[in-house]
Amino acid sequence: MGEYGIGQAVPRFEDPRLIRGEGRYVGDIALPGMAVGYVLRSPHAHARIRAIDTAAAKAAPGVLVVLTGADWQASGFGDLPVPGGLSRRDGSPMYRPRYPALVKDRVRWVGDYVAFVVAETMNQAMDAAELIEVDYEPLPAVVSTADATAPGAPLVFDDCPNNICFVQQFGDKAATDAAFARAAHVVKHGLVINRVTAASMEPRGSIGVYQPYDGRYTIYTTLQRTFPFREELAKTVLRVSENKVRVIAGDIGGAFGMKTAIYNEVALVLLAAKLTGRPVKWISTRSEAFLSDGQARDNVSDAELALDKDGNFLGVRVKTLANVGAYLQVGSQSSIQNIGTLAGVYRTPALHADITAVFTNTNPVRPYRGNGRGEAAYVIERLVDLAADELGIDAAELRRRNTIPPEAMPYKTALTFTYDCGEVEKNMDMALEMADTASFEKRRAEAKKRGKLRGIGISQTIERAAAPSFEGAEIRFDRSGAATLYSGASNHGQGHETAFKQIVCDRLGLDPKEVHYVQGDTDQVFFGEGTGGSRSGTIGGSAFHMANEKIIVKAKAIAAHLLKLAADDLKFEDGLFSSPKTNQTLTMKEVAKAAAEPAKLPKGMEPGLFATAVYNVEVDNFPNGCHICELEIDPETGTIEIVRYSVVDDVGTVINPLLVYGQIIGGVAQGAGQILLEDIHFDADSGQLASGSFMDYAMPRADNFPDVHVHSNPVPTKTNPLGVKGCGEAGCVGAMPAVANAIVDALSVLGVRHIEMPATPERVWRAIRDAGANHT
Repeated sequence: MGEYGIGQAVPRFEDPRLIRGEGRYVGDIALPGMAVGYVLRSPHAHARIRAIDTAAAKAAPGVLVVLTGADWQASGFGDLPVPGGLSRRDGSPMYRPRYPALVKDRVRWVGDYVAFVVAETMNQAMDAAELIEVDYEPLPAVVSTADATAPGAPLVFDDCPNNICFVQQFGDKAATDAAFARAAHVVKHGLVINRVTAASMEPRGSIGVYQPYDGRYTIYTTLQRTFPFREELAKTVLRVSENKVRVIAGDIGGAFGMKTAIYNEVALVLLAAKLTGRPVKWISTRSEAFLSDGQARDNVSDAELALDKDGNFLGVRVKTLANVGAYLQVGSQSSIQNIGTLAGVYRTPALHADITAVFTNTNPVRPYRGNGRGEAAYVIERLVDLAADELGIDAAELRRRNTIPPEAMPYKTALTFTYDCGEVEKNMDMALEMADTASFEKRRAEAKKRGKLRGIGISQTIERAAAPSFEGAEIRFDRSGAATLYSGASNHGQGHETAFKQIVCDRLGLDPKEVHYVQGDTDQVFFGEGTGGSRSGTIGGSAFHMANEKIIVKAKAIAAHLLKLAADDLKFEDGLFSSPKTNQTLTMKEVAKAAAEPAKLPKGMEPGLFATAVYNVEVDNFPNGCHICELEIDPETGTIEIVRYSVVDDVGTVINPLLVYGQIIGGVAQGAGQILLEDIHFDADSGQLASGSFMDYAMPRADNFPDVHVHSNPVPTKTNPLGVKGCGEAGCVGAMPAVANAIVDALSVLGVRHIEMPATPERVWRAIRDAGANHT
């Protein structure tokens, strides 16, 4: 409605209080009598614990309790949840190791959990931890994905042969092999997608509280999915009914998939709270985050694309090793399920993917923005550019020849997905015009005069959003006629409050200043799921849409009673109930006030105006888009400067252009950051983390990017009542291949066909020097 309606660029309602420092993060919470916890972590990538002596630590000043693996085993708590349901290549069940909150006999990565010290202050806890004596017997370790299954590689778990956790295959192998057999051209390349970490602005943290009088636990923590978190925590770790557990998530300063899991510290602060009778708080430092956070990506693939003589795609074949780290966390296998993105936006008749998940002596691997989509998009889009180069066909033209046309929708790919709608070629045409690709060669020539190598890269990507699941929403009016919205989704930077208020205020005619928003508390929100996989606008927004309609039905009956009309004689539009049979009107706020007075209601009607709704979606939606990156490389230093970036995205109905713009740009920064800068690196011999701070792990900064130009080509989906497609991950998925393709295009004049990520100045400089030597 008006300035706050769907489609309006409404500034985020959340921002003023956050900018003023009025956010409510876990680190801001101080409870009466609260103690502080500290984790003693393994200094070895792999070692046997021969003995551990905590006597001196327990006697240290201020120490309340010191916990070891033996204490955890005796606590009566269960281990952390571990996913299952998959199998190995021979059909046997996947390997599912126990995941204790504290290890007892063996550590499996640098940062593994050895002991937990609780004291009055953090300094006292840290001092006491230094007094713990651990006798380690170092063991050989494997940290490389490519080496994990090599003959003689150290085993992360003695009873897990070849370090293989599970194997999954997708597509039709026979049809794909046949397509390659008849191909006129086969393009193949080894593609490594390096390991990165979320490095969220707010590190992880947890506060545990135990109430002995009713045996109830409360956890304040950083998370993304409140209700599944409670379910897993109650059932698997605490072994109590869910109503004995309250989960509270306030403001979350970034998550990107990393904060979905139940981490060890959650279990430890709850156990410590139960033992000490006091609230116990743990907050990660930035250095500790590098050692303990779930990390991401880390795939090694052999990829092939088969084409006929005219450049039509016949088949794609990919074999991948995917690193899962030292332990399985819930969700760690989910990125494999997004392999469908490998089909891209192309009419490829046969595809096959063979994925082997392997253990290594490294941090557990988790979903990360895009969660498998970015990896798959990178593989197919690099293959297309490699094919264009080998066949001498313009990269955009080769894509155009193979793009799925809109009239072919819905389109079942040869892998796993069925796309419902989209105008892929139009996305590309709009992006090509935005990027002024027609004049690119002039800009390349001008850059050459300045001694720079200029390149342009394109990617057409599509991804699954809002996988089948559900979300809860509630609208509750109070006696003053003001409303409170309760959402099962959990905002960690996306702008949920703004989007959901727009959906409700637009339909009900409310002033958003009189609407309060609540999320992230299982004692306040009645039901829900959470945030991840670009689902909140689609599923959470549709839940509020359903609640709106329920509110209107009851409000119309009340308004008809007050105006002495039949409900069918009333219309509700622009926030007003009106009828040609009377000159009186009623606002939703007026009706809500009346709803609290039984005497003003129809006989037998229950007082109050409120509605709950749970929206259940049974099919995915598929946001898609085209990214074009233009950059320059200084051949003397290898430095890359992105000089132009253009995006056209189809995210269906746009609830708020500002929110979409912010999500796309944030995603582009993360995708480009991985290609240019970010890299988690473990020393091959010792297993030590060599990039354990922002001195070594290079985060992208504002000066790494030009203005990113974003246009929309909305094709509303019919898979939900709002026509919304997800937008949270689209930027990251499209950016990875677009930036990589642009780098290779700039270097192609030297004969370079590929460069590994991250394309750091040193790596680029060496590629230029090697290319020059080979040319000579």
